[in-house]
Amino acid sequence: DLHWRWTQSPEERLLAQAYDDPVPAAPAAPSAEAPKESIATSTPVAPAAPASTPPAAGMPEKHTTERAASVPASIPEPHAARTAEWPGFRGPERDSVIRGVRIETDWSKSPPMELWRQPIGPGWSSIAVDGDLLYTQEQRGNEEIVACYRVSTGEPVWRHADPVRFYESNGGAGPRGTPTIDKDRVYSMGATGVLNALDAKTGKKLWSHDTATELSREVPFWGISSSPLVVDDVVIVSVGGTLAGYDASTGKQRWVGPLHGGSYSSPQLVTIDGVTQVVILSSPGAVSVNPADGKLLWDYKWEGGAIIQPAMTPDGDILINAMSAMGGMGTRRLSIKHDANGWTPEERWTTNGLKPYFNDYVIHKGHAYGFDNNILACIDLADGKRKWKGGRYGNGQMILLADQDVLIVTSEEGELALVSATTDAYKELAKIPLFDAKTWNHPVVVGNVLLVRNGEEMAAFRLAADAPPPTDAAKDER
Repeated sequence: DLHWRWTQSPEERLLAQAYDDPVPAAPAAPSAEAPKESIATSTPVAPAAPASTPPAAGMPEKHTTERAASVPASIPEPHAARTAEWPGFRGPERDSVIRGVRIETDWSKSPPMELWRQPIGPGWSSIAVDGDLLYTQEQRGNEEIVACYRVSTGEPVWRHADPVRFYESNGGAGPRGTPTIDKDRVYSMGATGVLNALDAKTGKKLWSHDTATELSREVPFWGISSSPLVVDDVVIVSVGGTLAGYDASTGKQRWVGPLHGGSYSSPQLVTIDGVTQVVILSSPGAVSVNPADGKLLWDYKWEGGAIIQPAMTPDGDILINAMSAMGGMGTRRLSIKHDANGWTPEERWTTNGLKPYFNDYVIHKGHAYGFDNNILACIDLADGKRKWKGGRYGNGQMILLADQDVLIVTSEEGELALVSATTDAYKELAKIPLFDAKTWNHPVVVGNVLLVRNGEEMAAFRLAADAPPPTDAAKDER
């Protein structure tokens, strides 16, 4: 994105706009004996101003104030007894697949209806949803924010702030991970490795760790991009490719996995041969550990940086990818053998028909649909051969409506498109503009509501429902 040097950035405009809001007096400064975690704040807010002007060139400044405001009415009670509709990165299974939803695909007749739109701080976080509350991460000046908004109106409910700012010239400022909802808590991972456990209703901090410092891991060039994964009572994160587990209740470190680096991927929960395990893509290739203690189960070396998620085939194999700084290099299917002697991953095939870079793909009816660098493609899972390639959406993202064989695609240029998830040919069904700036964030659909954001704006749309397919009885009557 290009801007005149003498004009304000979108983040600076957002912060300047916030100056129009009243700012309550800051509470008394904490005493010298105050615990370390008091430098971070969690406050119910309407949008409020920062204490200082935005930093130049992404340089951090000292955090000096806390803010408070009245609590918006009717905050829903946390849904501790059930699973959130969209608990975190790429949905319940981290596979960007949605079932039980059908939408109208003729947008000339029933286009998506915008419910609300509002500015947001930079960052490449996606969105987690529980009831009428959504959670995301953003940057506001010198504060890295975990924020809660209302799905129905877009109004802010609370914000938690850490005195952290990450910046690099390609992706810009802000956090890269997506919050994870588990029961009445929200877990977040910042771009420099700040792991927070927050009360989902109020944003109150329950515990926190500076994971990069504690594990002596360097923050990767593009920032820590891991989204937390909760397995039973363990919160699992990737710190630049090294997995670590923390007690979900107390925050106590439970284990540290094999030391690896060079990863922007998130931990993925899989079950192979009846054994639950967590797989991460990192610089050596794929690494699998036991989620209870972090012990290595198996690894597979295929050099090339890792950003996206490993994907499971319906018959228990794993798809992994390799990429370089210039783009994707290919996809490989692994068969994971298991016997009394342990685990043995073996290559089934390797293809250059699907070369994902930092754009996740989806598995559907024996095929994988994704970005071959910046053009959509479909490959056959049986042999990796490409079925079709078409549609230029840049470095976009997608989700799959499995019941309808439809892909919802957000393009890098900020467009929203519907593409047929069928194998005969590339077919775009509809397309509308969303944003006027670079859009890398994963979209979310909950019920008939589409939630989208980039580093400048966030918006919600109502999708018209599609009539269900006729039943056999209805077909007989016709």
